[in-house]
Amino acid sequence: MVLGLVVFQSAYAVPLRNGLGGPAGYGELSQIPNDDQSSNQLNLPFSVNFFGGSYSHFFVNNNGNISFGNALGTFTPQPFPNSSLPVIAPFWADVDTRNQPGGGAVYVAAPNQDTVVVTWNNVGYYSGHNDKLNDFQMTLVNRADTGAGNFDIEFRYNRLEWTTGDASGGSGGIGGTPAQAGYDAGNQTNFFVLPGSFSNDILNLANTSNVSQEAPGLWTMAIRNGTTSDGSSPDAPLLPDIVNDDGFQFNFDVQLGTPVFIDPEVAVGYEYRVNSGPNILRALFPVIAGDTDGYQIYGLDDILLGTAMPGQWFEFGANGVNGFKLLGIDAGAGLDPANTQAFVTGLEFTGAGRVSMTQDPIVTDTGGTVPEPTSMMLLAAGALASLAGRRRRGARA
Repeated sequence: MVLGLVVFQSAYAVPLRNGLGGPAGYGELSQIPNDDQSSNQLNLPFSVNFFGGSYSHFFVNNNGNISFGNALGTFTPQPFPNSSLPVIAPFWADVDTRNQPGGGAVYVAAPNQDTVVVTWNNVGYYSGHNDKLNDFQMTLVNRADTGAGNFDIEFRYNRLEWTTGDASGGSGGIGGTPAQAGYDAGNQTNFFVLPGSFSNDILNLANTSNVSQEAPGLWTMAIRNGTTSDGSSPDAPLLPDIVNDDGFQFNFDVQLGTPVFIDPEVAVGYEYRVNSGPNILRALFPVIAGDTDGYQIYGLDDILLGTAMPGQWFEFGANGVNGFKLLGIDAGAGLDPANTQAFVTGLEFTGAGRVSMTQDPIVTDTGGTVPEPTSMMLLAAGALASLAGRRRRGARA
């Protein structure tokens, strides 16, 4: 989608974390209103292992990012990977907070020993413009419960109206060299860039998510064992590239005989579908407290293939399958839909190569829904017990 000069903003973008104290509820000012400046070196309440570098201090940079080791004043984003400076950037662009009131401010908060929140609250763009404003936030969450130095990165976009400052070739906040979002390990190797970076489509981050369609503007990334959560174990599952009308979208490379663990949000069932790449040979599903009676596995044609017991591999045969449906996750198990490791699935494939696949959650509504015909047939067969379920693309329970 090419946005041109159109401001593309979700009316239902995810709200920022608030109630953090300070003058605006986002903590304390990290720096006075400025252009291209940074905070002093700040303490992290926990250490992070960011691609082999251990960090317990950071800088908040006015231009939509934080950095480790040194401050960063560069106002035009440089494509990752670009330097020896580790950077986490929810929206790297030429932020200008000098035009008060209405030019916004940058705040930092540590509400507890496991959380750091940095907020760019209604910030304008260079030079001194506040006719368009961006409102976004970055949170670092200590995940030492999964391993020393492990942490999660969360970006929240509540309002995105401009992409570019005047000195980066922009006009009216659009055009030129638009913003970049993601992270760079500073080792010329490891980096991640969010969709739309370096184009006007980056405004669409406020309308999309890799968590849920019901939380537009929310993006999460997991750093495990010093690197991107790579699907090598249930503690380091692959996260979706994006969640949209096609469900949870994953794209990754697989090796024969090597399992990959993928991690969407929680529902009462899922439809797994390989769009391209080798078939699924077998699958491993988690053990959930209070839900030990197994999961019903159906083909995409709704024919029952068997029952998969939690913690045991379910085999699909030598040729594998290009998709299947899982039903029978007990809604009474009380899984938290916001927990990104609540239902980690292990998959092995019939060959090696690039896999592109989706995972479409099957959810229930508490208000009493009318099941789709296939679900009604399964209910008649007793397969769903008390679940009145229906599929809803990109949604969660």
